[in-house]
Amino acid sequence: MVSIVTRFATPWEMFTKCMPIILNTVLVFSITAEVSYLVIVEAPLDSDQKKAAWTTIWQAVHLFCQYFMLGNITWNAWLFVKTTPSIRGVFLGGEAMGQGWRYCYACEAHTPPRCSHCYDCNVCVLRRDHHCVFFNQCVGFRNYRYFFCCLLHMWAGLLYAVVMNAEVFIVILKEGVTLHSIMLLLVPWIMLVSGQVTAQAFAFAFIADTCVVGFLLVAGFLFFHVGLMVRGQTTREWHSSRRPYNLGIRHNIIECLGTRWYLCWLCPLVPSPLPGDGINFKVTGSLEPVRQ
Repeated sequence: MVSIVTRFATPWEMFTKCMPIILNTVLVFSITAEVSYLVIVEAPLDSDQKKAAWTTIWQAVHLFCQYFMLGNITWNAWLFVKTTPSIRGVFLGGEAMGQGWRYCYACEAHTPPRCSHCYDCNVCVLRRDHHCVFFNQCVGFRNYRYFFCCLLHMWAGLLYAVVMNAEVFIVILKEGVTLHSIMLLLVPWIMLVSGQVTAQAFAFAFIADTCVVGFLLVAGFLFFHVGLMVRGQTTREWHSSRRPYNLGIRHNIIECLGTRWYLCWLCPLVPSPLPGDGINFKVTGSLEPVRQ
């Protein structure tokens, strides 16, 4: 039996939990609105190119692509937050307990391998990867697919936004690399407060900077998790030289994204059942640490 002590969150804890989600939502929709404005109104800068290349169909294709990515980001993020990977409601007793099982004194339950306690969520999480501070939710067995697909579409969307914002950088640097242009790119807030730029110029510079910084951060997270996935590891296991859960690249991906891993990134509604239950995993080596 699983016995978990439930503690109700205070209003401050609820506020701190929701704030990262609110900030991420504002940033995502602000970037989308700015890129839509560039596609519809500003890009390209040359009026002849506007008539020749940026036809209505071409603009529609651009808008479809970016809102397809936006839809996948928000939908996967919602399912990621909504889907809990904890042990609540999961029967962990019986005769299946064996190698790698531990007792969690906080949850007062025996927990399987790859399961660990999260002190932010105040519960043990099945195949716990890490606690995502941006969504204040643990990444684990049931919601890893949504986390990874959200990360993938964020990377693609930010790459697209960086390319589209190249026009903004061109406009800022068209008169050369000056102190004014460098300050506008590096510290747009100071330029706005000091009255050196308009609110519109600040907004474009700030979002363009956010796209570049966000793309670099998300790219790092994405490729890190791609490496973990193909090796059959979680973030908590990556420092170990042992890979007892490595079943080969294809099977490792299926363990994380499900049987339809090649389609699930298109839409979160695509069914992709996971092959296991989050408790028992196929192993190719010992779960015990190597003694020196």
